[in-house]
Formats: sequence, C-alpha cells, structure tokens
Amino acid sequence: MRELITLVKGLLKKRKLILDLSKADFRKRFVGSYFGIVWMFIQPMVTIAIYAFIFGEHGMKNAPPVPGVSYVIWLTPGIIPWFFFSEVLNTGTNCLQEYHYLVKKVVFEVEMLPVIKLISCFMVHVCFLVIMIGLYLISGYMPMITWLQILYYSFAASMLGLALTFFTSAVQVFFKDMAQIVGICLQFGMWLTPIMYDEKIFTDRAPWLGTVFKLNPFYYIAAGYRDSMMTGNWFFERPTMTLYFWAVTLILMLIGLKMFKKLRPHFSDVL
Repeated sequence: MRELITLVKGLLKKRKLILDLSKADFRKRFVGSYFGIVWMFIQPMVTIAIYAFIFGEHGMKNAPPVPGVSYVIWLTPGIIPWFFFSEVLNTGTNCLQEYHYLVKKVVFEVEMLPVIKLISCFMVHVCFLVIMIGLYLISGYMPMITWLQILYYSFAASMLGLALTFFTSAVQVFFKDMAQIVGICLQFGMWLTPIMYDEKIFTDRAPWLGTVFKLNPFYYIAAGYRDSMMTGNWFFERPTMTLYFWAVTLILMLIGLKMFKKLRPHFSDVL
C-alpha cells in the first residue's frame, strides 16, 4: 500500500509535466499519417459496423437485453470502454521501450510513463464518449442524470488498465513476448465478456455461467456503461460487484507496483 500512496503523491507533484507529455504522446501517434487523427476513429467504427452486421437485427438476430433497443445502441456502451481498456493495455505494455531514452535519464521518474499512456488513451476515449452521446441523442434518447456516471466507470476502467500496465510494462522490458501475450489475452477477454452478445444466450442454459461472467472485472465496467446510458441504474445498486471490482483492482495495482519497483533498477541496463 505504501507504493500506491507514494505513486499518487509523485503523480500529483508532477501533474503538469505528465499532462504535457500526454498531449505530446497523443499528437505523436498521428504525426506523419496522411489522414492523421481520422485513423483514430476508422478501426473502431469498422469493428462496430461488422459486429452490428453479424449480430444485429439483420444478422444473427441477437436481441439485446433491453426490449425495443437497436443492437447498435446496445453494443456501443459496451464496446467503447473495451476499446479504451485494450488501447491502454496495448500501448502501455510497450511504453518503457518506446520511451527508453527517458528511462535512461536518472532524474526521470519512470512510473509516469504508464500514466502518460493512460491519459493519452483517455483523450481518445473522450472523443468516443462524445460520439456515443451524439448517437443516443440522434436516436431519440433523452439525457439522463446517470449519463454523468460514465465518468466514474471511465475512472474504474482507467485504474484496472493502469494496474495491469504497471505489471506488463515492467515484464516486457525483460520478456519481449509479453506484448504478444497481452494481445492474445485481450482477444480472449473480449469474447469472454458479454460485449457483443447477450449473456442470456448462455446463462439461460447454464445459470452458473452468470457467476463466471461476473468474475471478470471488466464485466462490471461494460455493465456499468450500459446501466448509465440505457437503464438508468446507479453503481451503488450493485454493491457486491462494486466491492469485488475495487478489491480485485487494488490487488492487481499492488502486485503491478511491486513488480515495477522490483525491476525498475534494471530497466536502464536492458534498454
């Protein structure tokens, strides 16, 4: 727990530098690209279109759990946080190698690098949140007070992603296959989380699978985004899941920080 408190204090002290580096990282991702920032939206939009075609009303007719709601409206608040989470984990895993020249500087606090990647990804996420809200408004949905709860679930997704990134980024320096392992795990994770499909397809046949789904901490985030945008439920209406999610996230954060601190003295030697 001491590592976590020290990290928070250090980040608050260096908040201006972190924000400046996050903005620079955001811009760097699209420098030299002909379409620039447009690419930020193309792949996720194509992904949503494909899933809508396969699972939507004109595909496999996977009815969303909320009657009278189109598949795209149901899919969007589940898949947008996944785009954010997976981007944090993918880019964060390689952050020490990408910024190896900063790691080698004695005065630079390398713990900032996963946070810089997180903030850079969050800037993209905000753009998608605006698009999602616009989609709901265009579709005739009136704003609800629970839409503000998206900020809470975005924070939850950020903390889960950051916790895992501290671990994977530290290990990636010494074990170069970690990035590939993360990619494979994300592929499995996406299909093991009821993002594109209604979990009732499985739980109606095997009710115990409902518990298995909920053991996945990202289930809490996907369900929370949908609660906020569609059903109007608050996070405190899921007290057990909320406590479970934050307990798991805290444990993962402490493990990640412990691993990061243990390997940190050797980063500059390897990089």
